[in-house]
Amino acid sequence: MQEKLAITVLVITLALFALVMVLYNLMTHKKEDYNQIVLSQQEYDSRVIPFKRGDILDRNGTYLAASEKVYNLILDPKQIMSDPDAFLEPSVTALTECFGYDRTEIMNLIQEKKGKQYVLYAKQLTYDDKNKYDKYKTDKSKELKKAKKAIKGIWFEDEYKRVYPYNSMGSKVIGFANGDGMGGTGGIEQFYNTTLMGINGREYGYLNDDSNLERVIKPSTNGNTVVSTIDVNIQKIVEKYINEWEQQTGSKKVGVIVMDPNNAEVLAMADDKSFDLNNPRDLRPEFTAEVLRELGIKEAIADYKRKNKDAEPLTAETVPQHYSDQEIISLGTQVAWNQTWRNFTISDGFEPGSTEKIFTVSAALEEGAITGHETYECNRFLEVGGHKIKCVSRYGHGLITVEEGLMKSCNVVMMRIAQQIGKDKFYKYQQMFGFGSKTGIDLPGEADNKSNIYTVENAGPTDLATNSFGQNFNSTMIQMAAAYCSVINGGSYYEPHVVKQILNEQGAIIKKVDPVLVRETVSEPTAKFINEALFKTVNAEGGTGGAAKVAGYKVAGKTGTAEKIPRDKTNYVVSFCGYAPADNPQVLVYVVVDEPHVEDQPHSTYASQIFQKIMTDILPYLNIFPDTDTNGGAPAGDGAKLPEQEGITSETQSGTEGQEATQETGTQETTAPAPTMENGQPIPNEYLNPPEEYVNRQEGEDFNLPDSIPGDTGESTEGETESEEETTAQ
Repeated sequence: MQEKLAITVLVITLALFALVMVLYNLMTHKKEDYNQIVLSQQEYDSRVIPFKRGDILDRNGTYLAASEKVYNLILDPKQIMSDPDAFLEPSVTALTECFGYDRTEIMNLIQEKKGKQYVLYAKQLTYDDKNKYDKYKTDKSKELKKAKKAIKGIWFEDEYKRVYPYNSMGSKVIGFANGDGMGGTGGIEQFYNTTLMGINGREYGYLNDDSNLERVIKPSTNGNTVVSTIDVNIQKIVEKYINEWEQQTGSKKVGVIVMDPNNAEVLAMADDKSFDLNNPRDLRPEFTAEVLRELGIKEAIADYKRKNKDAEPLTAETVPQHYSDQEIISLGTQVAWNQTWRNFTISDGFEPGSTEKIFTVSAALEEGAITGHETYECNRFLEVGGHKIKCVSRYGHGLITVEEGLMKSCNVVMMRIAQQIGKDKFYKYQQMFGFGSKTGIDLPGEADNKSNIYTVENAGPTDLATNSFGQNFNSTMIQMAAAYCSVINGGSYYEPHVVKQILNEQGAIIKKVDPVLVRETVSEPTAKFINEALFKTVNAEGGTGGAAKVAGYKVAGKTGTAEKIPRDKTNYVVSFCGYAPADNPQVLVYVVVDEPHVEDQPHSTYASQIFQKIMTDILPYLNIFPDTDTNGGAPAGDGAKLPEQEGITSETQSGTEGQEATQETGTQETTAPAPTMENGQPIPNEYLNPPEEYVNRQEGEDFNLPDSIPGDTGESTEGETESEEETTAQ
């Protein structure tokens, strides 16, 4: 037993001796290796170097959106607490005196997180804030050094803050960037997000062979600059008169688009629901707590239906059983944001009304269905498919030419012409002019209204008749503006766009956004005919666009007045699409006013007057000089005398075709020999030659339009992805 015990003791002694030798060897020969392993497990600086998001400029180089360098205040409690007697008090005092922070709060934070090396304490401090601290630290350094103390563990991290110098101006077309600058919402910020974004850099910390901390910096790559087609001064003018309209009269909605008709560049775009791009989530005053709750309940009903398709739908009374008050308000706030940020000019469809009439005439001229010299009898209405469809004139226009049909906005003339064109060709041209499809504008959220427009397959006689003067189908403002540009510029349909070029960080052009010619729509003779007719619409007696005249300029344009669904003769969309000069269009302005806040809505003058004020200011600004001959003279080139080419021939006989069309569609002609008033007296001249387009429908009249359009379900689409507000009634 003693021998076994001795052997055991000897083995243990040898093992301990071997362990001591191993530890000695580690301490003498492997010390640096293991020090480095231990140290490498500690936190060293490995921080992100943020990129600068690209700027957005207007066409003249004015900043619409920029990224301003700001600073995040970082604390290193571990360094401060490495010698609290020397570092704690001076560091805390520096923070309180420079930034006004609470001393007790900072002291407690440093002591609680004394093992941390990175604590983000404050975000987005300005350069002045940082400079104030740097100066304080420099001034105090000598004094603290004498006392063997120092300010430690405080440093600043670079960051960028998106700023919009003009606040709410151009909010719908510019959009805004999210807080981290990694994404945009709405407008150019969203559509060109990948162009504006850069690539973050990084700073790495590591230990070298001597256990010293080394740094490797991979620099960030900043985003590119986007130069837009928007002109700040024109945008200001547009928004000035939108605001004036809202303050004086107001409406449910109002939108304005200004374009260069020769390349479809958008010079300005706005509606009445602007918002502060620097504070995009600050709701407009109309969104009260009560309104938010109402919106939240509607959205909760829709949300529950989406998530529980087979369950019993919720009602306003049962919503609180499934959603808390906080959730309801949150849903309502989301809807309010969407409604605020939504761009009416490209996302909302409405029945355009008489602005459509130039496309009906253009299609007929192109196809040779008319020559432009025809006359038609307008006796108040035309009966088509069981509907007595009334003209804009309550008393009719009597005998009227094609040109006068545009000037006086005669529905009967348009219905007759549509019959002569025929359904197949009419809808071919509607498609050619871009109705029912997206224009391709470089902004997010564009609606195509494909489901809200008739086609050859589903259109009947009544649909053809009403579509000919802009009712019973939906269009967006950008669709209508782009189509107008294609007619008045001689037939070239360009893709509308809001960006001209892309610049790199050094300011060099890396991409030029040239106008995209999509297709040819009409011939030069047709364009001349339309231009002359629209010039007379504004300037000649009997034209409905007189309120759009601009002194000294040859302005042309077309009025529009559309009765909304439900057809209760109450709510209307009024509009005016015009341009100048009439003989060489350089700028187009399209104004839409939805439900003016007046008792008697259907006056095109509301839109024409806004147009007139905008055009009066922007024409001199664009260096478009006044014309010395503006007293009714026609634009250069007599559009009424169409050359015999491109399908427009003097031999075209409209009378026979009109009779055939009447038989095919079941249209019944009115038989009154000439329009008269109810008492049989001749109609006064002011009724036959009104200064504006006014849909004078009286209660009880047996005249009506169809009460639905394609895709109209009768349900509001409010809160849905494609549309937060009802569009089928517009």
